[in-house]
Amino acid sequence: MLNKAGGVVLNKDGKIAIVKNSGRFGEYWSLPMGRVDENEDVFDCALREIREETGLVNLELVKKLGSYNRKGMDYDNGEPKEVPKKITLFLFNTNEMELKPVDPDNPEAKWVTIDEAINLMRHEGDKEFLRSVKDKI
Repeated sequence: MLNKAGGVVLNKDGKIAIVKNSGRFGEYWSLPMGRVDENEDVFDCALREIREETGLVNLELVKKLGSYNRKGMDYDNGEPKEVPKKITLFLFNTNEMELKPVDPDNPEAKWVTIDEAINLMRHEGDKEFLRSVKDKI
């Protein structure tokens, strides 16, 4: 199982950051998240991925939102294949408003409402998780 981590980052206007993925599997919107590196803690991974995909560094941890499993695409010896993923997400607040991604596979980020994020995201598992924690944000 592939472990991923990321976050729901809430700004002072009550909007969350979403990122455009434009890698090997086409373009789509998601929460900032990515693969947990070997010997990396899921929380540290979440901070790293948020920084890379949004440029946000001034993050205040509110709480761990939880984990969920879903299938996703990855590469195995250069060939795309569907793999199970465990995704752990944290809730953060930030006072930063400017989004400046540094990851070339995630060249764009924007602030949206939670409902807009749910409508824009591609993966049903991600949408369902965000719906399930909406009242906790």
